[in-house]
Amino acid sequence: MEIIIQATQQAANEVAARIVARLLHEKPNAVLGLATGSTPLGLYQALIGMNLDWSQVTTFNLDEYIGLPREHPQSYHSFMWENLFQHVNIAKENVHIPDGNAEDIPKFCAAYEDQIRTAGGIDLQVLGIGTDGHIGFNEPTSSLASRTRIKTLTQQTCKDNARFFGSEEAVPKHVITMGIGTIMEARQNLLLAFGDNKSSAIAEAVEGPITSINPASALQMHPLVKVCLDDPAASKLQRADYYRWVYDNKPAWQIF
Repeated sequence: MEIIIQATQQAANEVAARIVARLLHEKPNAVLGLATGSTPLGLYQALIGMNLDWSQVTTFNLDEYIGLPREHPQSYHSFMWENLFQHVNIAKENVHIPDGNAEDIPKFCAAYEDQIRTAGGIDLQVLGIGTDGHIGFNEPTSSLASRTRIKTLTQQTCKDNARFFGSEEAVPKHVITMGIGTIMEARQNLLLAFGDNKSSAIAEAVEGPITSINPASALQMHPLVKVCLDDPAASKLQRADYYRWVYDNKPAWQIF
């Protein structure tokens, strides 16, 4: 796990964008796993500004609300097309987002896993982290071996997402999410976190024990994870100075 701490959110997003851009240059037909919410917005804006070639790229989104119409402004279908896909030359048939209105949710989840395998697996998975350590919608106590499935959101996640819906009561209570086991099979994970409100979750995920109470802590067992943080999100890391020293002293071929 490589911890990359930058002074600002913008600087951290620029590093993250260069990581993704390097992959797309090296592998034009890369398979990307994508996240939604406020955290990856800066990354997507940076990628749009790079004018990269997305014509061969395949994407799989982490999650989606159940029962929310696709055209709803807070659906993740709407989010992804508004904030990324309509601005790049990606083929519509290469975009995969969980269907929260599927007639048979368990059957859809199994098919989604099959689609990822058929595509050759995910080369790079973009992740955010919740204030309670969730990744995707894998809430605390989620199985660390879980696959794509239905989940019930915690009250904390509903509270955190209320700003998008106008009230906590309006937040859908059920979602489809890739499982932690699915995320761990990505060849590379790129975790983003910004702001002091994420600092405790990050400290536990990076330096604490591996535990289902903080699902992101499972990433400690992944062979290739990059964690891009701003200073406030890194403020509770005990070894923050070491992480900065490592990044500042990288050999030239490792610099992004």
